[in-house]
Amino acid sequence: MFRWANNDGKKKDPELFQTVSDGLKRLYRTKLFPLEDTYRFHDFHSPALEDADFDNKPMVLLVGQYSTGKTTFIRHLMEQDFPGMRIGPEPTTDSFIAVMHGDQESLIPGNALVVDPKKPFRKLNAFGNAFLNSSFCSKLNYFLLINVKKCLLSVAGYDFAAVLEWFAERVDRIILLFDAHKLDISDEFSEVIRALKNHEDKMRVVLNKADQIGTQQLMRVYGALMWSLGKIVNTPEVIRVYIGSFWAQPLLVADNRKLFEAEEQDLFRDIQGLPRNAALRKLNDLIKRARLAKVHAYIISALKKEMPNVFGKENKKKELIANLGDIYTRIEKEHQISPGDFPKLSKMQEVLAGQDFTKFQGVKPKLLEAVEDMLANDIAKLMTLVRQEEAAMPSQAVQGGAFDGTMNGPFGHGYGEGAGEGIDELEWIVAKDKPTYDEIFYTLSPVNGKVSGAMAKKEMVKSKLPNNVLGKIWKLADVDNDGFLDDEEFALANHLIKVKLEGHELPADLPDHLVPPSKRGQ
Repeated sequence: MFRWANNDGKKKDPELFQTVSDGLKRLYRTKLFPLEDTYRFHDFHSPALEDADFDNKPMVLLVGQYSTGKTTFIRHLMEQDFPGMRIGPEPTTDSFIAVMHGDQESLIPGNALVVDPKKPFRKLNAFGNAFLNSSFCSKLNYFLLINVKKCLLSVAGYDFAAVLEWFAERVDRIILLFDAHKLDISDEFSEVIRALKNHEDKMRVVLNKADQIGTQQLMRVYGALMWSLGKIVNTPEVIRVYIGSFWAQPLLVADNRKLFEAEEQDLFRDIQGLPRNAALRKLNDLIKRARLAKVHAYIISALKKEMPNVFGKENKKKELIANLGDIYTRIEKEHQISPGDFPKLSKMQEVLAGQDFTKFQGVKPKLLEAVEDMLANDIAKLMTLVRQEEAAMPSQAVQGGAFDGTMNGPFGHGYGEGAGEGIDELEWIVAKDKPTYDEIFYTLSPVNGKVSGAMAKKEMVKSKLPNNVLGKIWKLADVDNDGFLDDEEFALANHLIKVKLEGHELPADLPDHLVPPSKRGQ
């Protein structure tokens, strides 16, 4: 009653989207899927997306040749065994393994996995029994906000490259695993990497078992790997390569221990950040899919327009397929589309050969306008939600196992080194070199037990460190912020210079164990 008096008769618009996942699902169902369905996009490129594709946790795809350490890598990541795991000197796996969180440890066969509506694998059913029989899901009770997929190289009986393309579209990170001890990129693996085209931004490379060779040989192997990848991966950016030995055994050659530890932590931080960026990745993938669907619609409608109504259909079909490159060029100029948005010509010709052109649809302006509106307006609204969800996400969304930043107390990366040296000692670590620093201090003619910034600068610049680094050291050493340095602060400044010259990073804030004894408690 009296509803007419509410808000001057104006209807209040509801909020468009509550979450990024909700927004992506609604945009896909209402604007993008109708275009895909009309122009048979799913027959040519990728199956239709389901709600599970938008709700799923971030995923990592681990790909490698036989015996490169894929199973060991996953075990090292989680620091525990998982159901179905087997490690041996010979090739011990011939399957895709999805490692996921579960309340109870279990092993789910591929045929059962693809019928679960809560998991994003239902469309894998299209690859048939040969694939499903060599796939399974390993569940374990482990706090993991990412899902890890593991696969080897080709298994007969199904289109391995097509399976990889399917996963590449949906995962957040693709890790290519190589063995530094026996580096070999076979023709088969080269084809696998090429199947991941257009997903180079997701790719990372791990040069595993690097402890089995010396430093000089490791550098040669690294150079050979980069040269080989440069011929296969068509991208101006160099793919990040992580060097290390990802297992829990003693290092055979320990010369590069610090390098391996630093690389390992960099890789874990990269994986650790995936949940924070998952919404943005899904949004980016939907945009790429929408651009491809739009181009596909122009191609199909152009082919439909060229087809005769009655006679000569088969001959015309063959002619159109042969001249598909010319149609690409015409569409590119007519609609101002980038050449990179078009599907691969040879693959498109191959799929078109098995299609009935008479069932193709002509131009549907409303469907195309809906997708244009989604790209121009709706995506911008979702970007606001993406930033809000990223801000609300914990900084460490993946915890436990090798993802634990503390790395078991004193055995954590960098513990007790650089600025962390002396963290467990009762004595002030700077005190052991203070007599040497005091001799320099008293040559600077201190006044009332302190030297000015100008006098300290004359000594500090002898380190040849950049001014911005020396400025940071000054701020850390001037503990009482009075613009002068007493003998303890001067000794601290020289200690930090030494830390930097030895190749360590300076701390953002002065650690408690480096605070001069006379300044503690102030």
